[in-house]
Amino acid sequence: MEAAIELFMSYLHNVKKMSENTRLSYQRDLKKMQSFLADLDIYEVNRVSQTNLNSYVLYLEKQHFAPATISRNIASIKAFYHFLFKERMVEEDISDELKAPKIEKKLPETMTITEVDRLLTQPSGDTPKELRDRAMLELLYATGIRVSELISLTMSDINLKMGFVICRDGSRERVIPFGNKARKAVMAYLEKSRGALLKSDAEEILFVNCSGKPMSRQGFWKLVKYYAEKAGIEEEITPHTLRHSFAVHLLENGADLHSVQEMMGHSDISTTQIYINKNRNKIREVYTKAHPRG
Repeated sequence: MEAAIELFMSYLHNVKKMSENTRLSYQRDLKKMQSFLADLDIYEVNRVSQTNLNSYVLYLEKQHFAPATISRNIASIKAFYHFLFKERMVEEDISDELKAPKIEKKLPETMTITEVDRLLTQPSGDTPKELRDRAMLELLYATGIRVSELISLTMSDINLKMGFVICRDGSRERVIPFGNKARKAVMAYLEKSRGALLKSDAEEILFVNCSGKPMSRQGFWKLVKYYAEKAGIEEEITPHTLRHSFAVHLLENGADLHSVQEMMGHSDISTTQIYINKNRNKIREVYTKAHPRG
């Protein structure tokens, strides 16, 4: 089995062109399965049965691995056996009937509108850094874009007169509007702050750090954490919390699902529907607390 796994790793690298991290993930999963099978005195891929694979999945469940981890292991096994069958190293693909456990989608953590207001008003000074921080936070909540998209925005991606930003994801492009508060914050940053932070006039990135270079994801995460603590918000807040809050607050105030899907950049509307579930849960909670017979 060792040789078969090595062949599969070579296939992932040379043919599928997978990243090293992905290949290592497959390798870890398959080595774990190999160890389980070795305890059953099974060392050859063509001696493994469908029952053995089912027993292995049952073993993972008994070891209390998370459903997502078990699903990933099953995906690794299926890819491995599909390769073995295609290469005629086994007579049949015995992984075909393996079923992944159902993964319950966790509802995203969101902030209340009051909490968002408290967070966005924290950078209240007129220093170049605070003007930049306010503009970034306002624009993130106003558009619901990903933090990677926010820090990648260039000067040509934002239209202050019309009030929209352009985000690009591979060949896809989407236009997201933003309101007056975000527009004023970005204007203040451009007029009073960006020039003071820049080290080179050739820099095209919209938001730069104190060294005049593009802001990093880690740098912005620290910024959000700092202002959340300053605002007295006890729950852990990340840039993605603002993105989730953007979607939920739009839906709470009557936005249609397809428009939110477009703004969020979700290719599948089922991804956006999770925010509807969040909204329904809130309505039920309000009903239970407020109705005399709730």
